[in-house]
Amino acid sequence: MNLSRRDALKLGTLSAAATMLPSGFAQAQKLAPTAFQPLPLGEIRPAGWLRRQLQVQADGMGGHLDEFWPDLNNNSGWLGGTGESWERGPYFLDGLYPLAVLLDDPKLKAKANRWVEWTLTHQQPNGMIGPASNNDWWPRMLMVKVLIQHYEATGDKRVPQVLTKYFHHQLAELPTRPLQSWGLYRWQDAAYGVQWLYDQTHDPELPKLAALLQKQGFDWTAEFRNFPFEKATDKTILGPQGFDSPLPDRAMQAHGVNNGMALKTAAVQYRSNGKPEEHANFTYQLATLDKYHGLPNGMFSCDEHLAGPNPVQGTELCTVVDTMFSLEVALAIFGDAAIADRIEKIAYNALPGTFTDDMWAHQYDQQPNQVQCSLNSKPWSTNGPESNLYGLEPHFGCCTANFHQGWPKFAASLAMRTRDDGLAITLYAPCDIKTKVHNTPVHITVETEYPFRDTVRITINADKPVRFPLHLRGPAWTDAASATIAGQSTPLKPAAFTPITREWKSGDTITLKLPMQPRATRWFHNSLAIERGPLLFSLDPGQSWMKLRDRKPTADWQVFPTGPWNYALAADESTIPKLKVEEKPIGDRPFATATPAVTISVQAHQVDRWRSTDGVANPLPESPLTGKDLASARPQETITLVPYAGAKLRISAFPQIKT
Repeated sequence: MNLSRRDALKLGTLSAAATMLPSGFAQAQKLAPTAFQPLPLGEIRPAGWLRRQLQVQADGMGGHLDEFWPDLNNNSGWLGGTGESWERGPYFLDGLYPLAVLLDDPKLKAKANRWVEWTLTHQQPNGMIGPASNNDWWPRMLMVKVLIQHYEATGDKRVPQVLTKYFHHQLAELPTRPLQSWGLYRWQDAAYGVQWLYDQTHDPELPKLAALLQKQGFDWTAEFRNFPFEKATDKTILGPQGFDSPLPDRAMQAHGVNNGMALKTAAVQYRSNGKPEEHANFTYQLATLDKYHGLPNGMFSCDEHLAGPNPVQGTELCTVVDTMFSLEVALAIFGDAAIADRIEKIAYNALPGTFTDDMWAHQYDQQPNQVQCSLNSKPWSTNGPESNLYGLEPHFGCCTANFHQGWPKFAASLAMRTRDDGLAITLYAPCDIKTKVHNTPVHITVETEYPFRDTVRITINADKPVRFPLHLRGPAWTDAASATIAGQSTPLKPAAFTPITREWKSGDTITLKLPMQPRATRWFHNSLAIERGPLLFSLDPGQSWMKLRDRKPTADWQVFPTGPWNYALAADESTIPKLKVEEKPIGDRPFATATPAVTISVQAHQVDRWRSTDGVANPLPESPLTGKDLASARPQETITLVPYAGAKLRISAFPQIKT
């Protein structure tokens, strides 16, 4: 958020009237089966470069924020104090808990368990959880997600007991104290938790609660059937007093994080109603955001509200991590390989692209075409001048608390169970998987430098030979993916999971080849972006970092370019696949600016008339450009592109020279 969210409870207004359930809902409902089932937290452990990345997060702000940030100190309402009692604690814990488990870090586990224990041991007699000083439903939706992860990692029997009592309380309260404000637009996160508990207990009251949450909550499906935000929004949607008064419905509906969270709506609804068209609803919702607000880094613009396709518009970090989680939920429920492709694109570009390499500072808004990070009022739809600074809590502190869930939940989603009693390798990254198939312990190692390289090696070890299907994903960006076992190659269908069924013996190895060529994609004003595999490539004009203020143990930074950025590419769809690619070692910080793991060289020419105003690149000139558009006094030159996340200043969408 925005600054008024510090007093969100005072600002919120009732937005839904109390509603009664239709007759017949007193009987237990059977939830529709999911395509995949996520493995319990802890059965997947990061390895290789991914483990190093999670360790960077633990060594950075992610593992230390509670030691110095007032909103997470010992006086937090979520620890029984009188301090911040809304979303900051649950947001932080929603990422800290899985990070601690995945790294098996005793210190982080002790930190996380302290918060969990307080919630489990301080349930109010009526069933309410959390600080008594704040009764908003929204932050409790977050804490339910935390308790689910705790149960999956530990089997703590108190979790279903506490959640059952809490959900019964909520069912009794909602008719007279309905969803409001942020909870009204994020009801699907609450329903997700209710459905999880129903899978454990089959409590007949829970389907009634899920139905009531949906009935009171905002109808995202109807919103996208008649989508009202086909152009960039601005502050007029906020009303005459802006963020100093409760946000009107239109602003809440255009809010980026609300839309990112809403991407799980169709999946949650499918579990309740079993209607196949919910998959189409999900696809249409994501396609609509792409059509009107899509950006080359896999995200949609929202700085802080939907802001159109111009690549100088930004995306809030909270939206990045919550969109990832929504897609991870949708992937499990629908089993759609295209969702996995999108998760990888966001995880390998937008997620690391909004942090410093050591993860001690982050941006509120990142931009695909970001030529300066400084105190500028432009180009944000509704945000303020600190929006793209790197710092502790630029613009507003929600992302400071919330960013932690991105990498850990991605790592926990790398493999899932399938409905045919097999396993799926859903996302490609190095990891160790220890689980059971047909009650047989199985250990799978995934060794890879993907997304920087095109080879994935999967080794299976089992206590005894066991037959099951292993589903392997063919990414949509290649039609030549293959899996080789014992010298026999099997093609992987693009944008699909291909099952390989056999009796697996210890030592069986699968080698995946996922051929990566540079490829062109088209964006705003017919601009060109260059991608390779799931990576987007950008020009880094050079960076000069200027400390704005100390925020010990971190700082707030402005960043200024040290070289030109206004290039047009002398390339097109026919020449880009032939560009020179150079692979380099992957460093301790995999996406670090100084050590790009892969680079692409391309011919380019500066465009004099494409300049910046107040530190913001002007809109791209429409492509293709002709000779009169170029800086004739300068020769054509070779520029080097690096992975998007390594270029803290960057151009990612380029004008194209007519060829």
